[in-house]
Amino acid sequence: MKEVSIVEIWEEEVIIPTYPVGKPEKNPLFLEKRVYQGSSGTVYPNPVIEKIYDEKIEQKYRAVFLENKYLKIMILPELGGRVQMAFDKVKQRHFVYYNQVIKPALVGLTGPWISGGIEFNWPQHHRPSTYEPVDFRLKKNEDGSCTVWVNEVERMFGTKGMAGFTLYPDKAYLEVKAQLYNRTPFPQTFLWWANPAVNVNDDYQSVFPPDVNAVFDHGKRDVSDFPIATGTYYKVDYSPGTDISFYKNIPVPTSYMAVKSKYDFVGGYEHDSKGGLLHVANHHVSTGKKQWTWGNGDFGKAWDRNLTDEDGPYIELMTGMYCDNQPDFSWLMPHEEKSFVQYFMPYSEVGMVKNATKDALVNLTVKDGMATIICYTTALYEHALVQLKHGEVTLFEARIIISPECTFSTSIDIHSIPEHELSVILKTEHGKILVTYQPELYKEKAIPDAAVAATSPQDTTSIEQLYLTGLHIEQYRHATYCADDYYREALKREPGDVRCNNAMGLLLLRRGKFEAAENYFRKAIDTITQRNPNPYDGEALYNLGRCLQFQGRLDESFDVLYKAVWNAAWQDNGYFALAQIACAKNNFEEALELVDRSLIRNWHHHKARHLKVALLRKLNRGKEAMAVAEASLQIDGFNIGCYYEKYLLNKDINPGEAERWLQEIKTIQRKNIHNYIEYSLDYFWCGLYSEAVSFLQIGVDETAQAEQVYPMAVYFLGWFNVKMGNCTEAKAYFDRAARANPAGCFPNQVDALLALQTAIEYNAGDAKAHYYLGNFLYARKEYTDAIASWERSVELDGEFPTAHRNLALAYYNKSLQPDKALHALEKAFQLDTTDARVLMELDQLYKKINRPFAKRLALLEQYLDLVMSRDDLYLERITLYNSLGGYEQARQLIADRKFHPWEGGEGKVTGQFLFCHIALAKDALKVKDYKQALSFLACTDNYPHNLGEGKLPGIMENEIHYYKGCGYKGLGENEKATAWFEKATKGLSEPAQVFFYNDQKPDTIYFQGLALLELGKKEEARQRFSKLIQYGEAHLNDDIKLDYFAVSLPDFQIFDDDLNKRNQIHCLYLIKLGHAGLGENEKAENYSKLLTSLHLPIAIL
Repeated sequence: MKEVSIVEIWEEEVIIPTYPVGKPEKNPLFLEKRVYQGSSGTVYPNPVIEKIYDEKIEQKYRAVFLENKYLKIMILPELGGRVQMAFDKVKQRHFVYYNQVIKPALVGLTGPWISGGIEFNWPQHHRPSTYEPVDFRLKKNEDGSCTVWVNEVERMFGTKGMAGFTLYPDKAYLEVKAQLYNRTPFPQTFLWWANPAVNVNDDYQSVFPPDVNAVFDHGKRDVSDFPIATGTYYKVDYSPGTDISFYKNIPVPTSYMAVKSKYDFVGGYEHDSKGGLLHVANHHVSTGKKQWTWGNGDFGKAWDRNLTDEDGPYIELMTGMYCDNQPDFSWLMPHEEKSFVQYFMPYSEVGMVKNATKDALVNLTVKDGMATIICYTTALYEHALVQLKHGEVTLFEARIIISPECTFSTSIDIHSIPEHELSVILKTEHGKILVTYQPELYKEKAIPDAAVAATSPQDTTSIEQLYLTGLHIEQYRHATYCADDYYREALKREPGDVRCNNAMGLLLLRRGKFEAAENYFRKAIDTITQRNPNPYDGEALYNLGRCLQFQGRLDESFDVLYKAVWNAAWQDNGYFALAQIACAKNNFEEALELVDRSLIRNWHHHKARHLKVALLRKLNRGKEAMAVAEASLQIDGFNIGCYYEKYLLNKDINPGEAERWLQEIKTIQRKNIHNYIEYSLDYFWCGLYSEAVSFLQIGVDETAQAEQVYPMAVYFLGWFNVKMGNCTEAKAYFDRAARANPAGCFPNQVDALLALQTAIEYNAGDAKAHYYLGNFLYARKEYTDAIASWERSVELDGEFPTAHRNLALAYYNKSLQPDKALHALEKAFQLDTTDARVLMELDQLYKKINRPFAKRLALLEQYLDLVMSRDDLYLERITLYNSLGGYEQARQLIADRKFHPWEGGEGKVTGQFLFCHIALAKDALKVKDYKQALSFLACTDNYPHNLGEGKLPGIMENEIHYYKGCGYKGLGENEKATAWFEKATKGLSEPAQVFFYNDQKPDTIYFQGLALLELGKKEEARQRFSKLIQYGEAHLNDDIKLDYFAVSLPDFQIFDDDLNKRNQIHCLYLIKLGHAGLGENEKAENYSKLLTSLHLPIAIL
């Protein structure tokens, strides 16, 4: 083992075999109803990558390493700042899963995601930028430790996240210090789940604290006892009792999250190698303790193959900070910082840890009157004291040498002392407690109830519940419920309600609907000041002040904000906004006083610190400015505004030093134009327009060297110049922005709305500005205005395909005008026949409007190069061949491609694989070629690896079993036939809705009935067929809504689905099957015709 008595830190170019991904999608994806990890799967303004290549290459990465005596850590800033490798030098093992290949799969919010290492998911799960580069810097600390800092300002909500990875001399843990900061004037939500992966086998066991007796599923929609599960969880029957802390006992993809614990740790242990991983953090903040697995069956093994070449299965032991579930979001108030510390450490020999701190771990077990103590420490303690006590009586104590290299273990005869009366204490020689543990007296604890779905606004009884439900939907980013509906219902009942008026105002303020938002804020203020001009809470006043500030009504804003700061809760934000306005009026001394008041309330206020430095510079107090800038960078080494202030402070007096700071900015910003935009806007809102222009110009110049300029950056430069009175320069910038490449330009800030509106005032003929404005408005649910903007864009430039494409989505989903949608989308593809995504969307629209199969297939055959570039188009081609009876063609097409399914969208490729093989078997049965039929059916026993999916255990394959029975019956092998018919009768016999890939398909009951007929059980068969008819008739007109607790939806939907029509088709199909089973062929045929008119691609049985 290499001895490293100090901490080493270095950058190194590493080569990792990598499967490349495709280019980011140039078209905006809104995906409003996509459900992802239990909350909204919206990706805008991020582009999505949908292509994974099958041939790996040798890829260079810029890695950062930390190493001390015990650990070696590799961090990849180019892939989200993840810990790619964590190596335990004592045990010579990777204590987190080390994936030796970068093999992305379509698991992430925006596409590519890789397994292994430690991923840090924020502000939601999975992190939108998990496969993107982040800012980073290295730091050597005075105490001999070294830190790698990574940083990001994320694009969806404008929040800022930092993580510092620190190794200390002679400590066997990795410290991760996170600082999360809300850079916006609006409340934002976030979660933080660190996601360490670990290698697993049949000997691997998750280590949850001893007080965890129950675990929740996503959204707390289901609950199981733990560790011994006794009921049904994830459709697996674990009765009478199964230990689900062991990986080997979980056959299907499964998440579970600890209900509650007073302990600070969670981890896992390899019983065969006696090594483990532990996470330690303050349980008051670190409330999340989770395990995820793909399952140890065929399905899980397929995902293992999708994500690695040779490193095998893994599980994730996730650790949540300020959250205990997924989804479970916490609030970050405007300009608030939340910080916390996590520790990740290897350990050995201890087994099932009972308590842990960052310094030590302990296990205590009692069996047959013997107490066994095992202790492990993360540093060397040469004279540590370990004690076993019974109350105040010391049963055992010893001075020991203990370290990461030397675990302590002993057994003590305790006779009949109850376990809960024992306690273990491990101390340093100076008496500092390293860890303690006292078992609790076992008491039966109730299993908590699962969560309950929200009622509709109309059915919610109280205004308070309407407000709280709306707030919950906002906070948890619900995919299909709208907070607006709850707030509006409350205001319909009580127009003056303060909370709902304020909430509606905030929603509209985020959308840039300033006048409407102002009205709601004023209504709230009218109510709270009816009896008292000095309200208890100043939030509505603060929000109104910000709303007026956005409108440029600075004097009014100043007055309102000063009233808001009468309340302590709004002083840091209120005084900061006041300082911005004072600065914009060139009242620098007043602004400095105000910003200091803000900092008194919020010392780490990221933007206030930047503003203070700028104000001191403006007041010619350069030394003070430099001191504040330096102090601010100690708090946040990525406060780019302070870096730029250092450049400006040195620019005239020390050009060489100024250049050094400028290069530092360019290095950290790594040509990320969005970073430059963020910090230029900080200057803008303080009225420091020249600084805003000069700073953003650096970013434009930097990025223009490598690629075409980002249009919004240039629009912002034009807007800034308008504010400076430089109309000629502004017009030039607006003209340049209008000519820029629009691919991937998805404006998202409210500031962008204002910049685009100004650009249109100066250049009414700018078609692109209208297009970008439409993108912003549609993403913010302002659909009518978005359509108007896109229509204006098309009027000005009818040759830009994406505006037509966007209008097609809006016409279909919002205006309910399918004919206009079709015309617009056909026009979009006509203008750019190289856009594979638009071809896919056009084909989906053809499907929606019942375009004949043959015509759809002909279009796809015409553009085979595009079809080959996308799995979804390729699969649609297969589906069309199956629908037209071209089963052999479909079978061959499936065999010729490696598929990359989206997580949660499984079942599509395998569905077509099964369909064509069953159809071919049926054709063979018709001509009495029974061996050939059985051969086709045997192909369905296992899914080929190229499908990218495996079979779930317990999947009901009644149709296959039935036809196997028919095949063996035809061969005269009656014993085998009977066995297969018996298998075909198994499964649920009650029909139900089908939404997810693991739901039992409706026709399984039909084939149960057919199999029962073959077995001579006519009455049982009749009951099965009658149930299909009864269910279909009873539920034909149900009003269907998506599952409130859906974790992921299998459809990456573009055009809204009519759930009631889908339900009607489902019910009609069941009725048809029921009549067919009963031999009522005329009725069955009538239902087949009706279904065909509704364009359901079904097998005609």
